[in-house]
Amino acid sequence: MFLCSSVLLLFVFTTFNVVYAKNVLLIVSDDGGFESQVYGNPVCKTPHLNELASKSTIFQNAYTSVSSCSPSRSTILSGLPQHQNGMYGLHQGVHHFNSFDQVRSLPALLKQENIHTGIIGKKHVGPENVYPFDFAYTEETNSINQVGRNITRIKELVRNKPFFLYVAFHDPHRCGHTNPEYGEFCEKFGNGEEGMGLIPDWKPVHYKPEDVVVPYFIQDTPIARKDIAAQYTTLSRLDQGIGLVLQELKNFKHENDTLVIYTSDNGIPFPSGRTNLYDPGMAEPFLLHIPQQTESKVSNTLVSLLDIVPTILDWFIIDYPDYDLNGSPVMLTGNSLFRASESFRNVFGSHNLHEATMYYPMRVVRNPYFKLIHNLNFKMPFPIDQDFFISPTFQDLLNRTVGKLDTHWYKNLTNYYYRPEWELYYLKKDPKELKNVANDVLFSGDLAEHKYYLRNWQLNTNDPWICSPSGVLENTGRFKDDPQCLSLHNGL
Repeated sequence: MFLCSSVLLLFVFTTFNVVYAKNVLLIVSDDGGFESQVYGNPVCKTPHLNELASKSTIFQNAYTSVSSCSPSRSTILSGLPQHQNGMYGLHQGVHHFNSFDQVRSLPALLKQENIHTGIIGKKHVGPENVYPFDFAYTEETNSINQVGRNITRIKELVRNKPFFLYVAFHDPHRCGHTNPEYGEFCEKFGNGEEGMGLIPDWKPVHYKPEDVVVPYFIQDTPIARKDIAAQYTTLSRLDQGIGLVLQELKNFKHENDTLVIYTSDNGIPFPSGRTNLYDPGMAEPFLLHIPQQTESKVSNTLVSLLDIVPTILDWFIIDYPDYDLNGSPVMLTGNSLFRASESFRNVFGSHNLHEATMYYPMRVVRNPYFKLIHNLNFKMPFPIDQDFFISPTFQDLLNRTVGKLDTHWYKNLTNYYYRPEWELYYLKKDPKELKNVANDVLFSGDLAEHKYYLRNWQLNTNDPWICSPSGVLENTGRFKDDPQCLSLHNGL
């Protein structure tokens, strides 16, 4: 069930006449959330994340810029929102989305500076020429469960010397759609039971459904609780895997020269989570450990996953290049976290698709006070992905709705499917995003202000959807020097 290999990556960073190793370890979970003591969950035990957090900055307000797997990973590795880098939806299979060939990604930029790069686990982006790694052990040549969930295999592959190493776990992603024999969250994969294989380094932790913490956006029913309990067991594998990776860092004496970042790609696969731009779909765990940091710090600074590229480039003292993409100059809209402050900041997001059939473009701006969501395809019902559709939690919602039973949910399927064009939430009084004040005259000034913020970001990131849904963008030919949104006169 397991293969063995070793990899040697070497890099010596020289600056200010001092020679020293300077490395980065980027750890990304798959559909990970806040099920950890680090973020206040007392039930789901994550001792290794707790240990990392004890010597890290714990960001309380970190957000993805897109709530979908491949698009989010493309933003993490390029620093550009999905509508700018071209990864509009999932990369694999029939979906087949790719970033533009001209995108200058983080691994490509590091490679040019003779910094060796590696990826272990879920890559889920392309093309190869845009996201090149010196060493890659991913789903492109191996089983995704072996490279993304087999923590013993991941431990063996981490045995490298100085590096930019991207470890992309596949936990706690659902697998009821692809590998139901392993359970809803692959919580049985590698547990030693008959037919499940054995991951020697994993000691599964099991939870009772009645003990789990049910977030406000998930219905509190026996079926949903059982689903969450399975998620918790898979999180024990993720946590133990993180512990193994960090131990390898110590074994090779790189714990004092390596920047460590931990986060997730998007929200958890539950209602209002992944594929949504509500906070359960956008909010992410985010830990930043600076070498030789020995104490934890809590930061309320708003952070975007678009900040990862500028942070790592800042760490290596590398300038982002000047270049054009699709006829427009490219600039990073994220910030280095080494220069972060707790002053007012907007974070932005854009989402077009998840699966190829799930066209539902959205744009969002968020700050500590307000969130504005623009649903461009608001005339259509919000789509549900295959993976989530067959989950016990969503099937429970469907069955209760059809049977006219109490769903025990904070929404109903009608208002979940059918959303207005503009959603404005006053987060200081409405953190669960329940009262849309976009049409409230008392908030008309706030609505206009946040529309302005959002449009400026779309302009700065060359968003092809900037005129939707009421117009068509004309920016070539006679409009090349004076791009315009021309009205469709469609009543929107």
